[in-house]
Amino acid sequence: MKELLLALCLALVLEGMVYALFPNGMRRLVKTFLEASEAAIRLTGLGAAAIGLGLIWLIR
Repeated sequence: MKELLLALCLALVLEGMVYALFPNGMRRLVKTFLEASEAAIRLTGLGAAAIGLGLIWLIR
């Protein structure tokens, strides 16, 4: 459970850093997602989850 909480906190830190360092780029990215179809967003999320799961498998 502790590792899960640490992973969530790390995700928040990394996301916060991206927004702090590249605010205009993140604004453009959000606009792009708002214009994208639901299917495209779902596929992007599934792809990111699959890559993350694969990386966890490789590391462990």
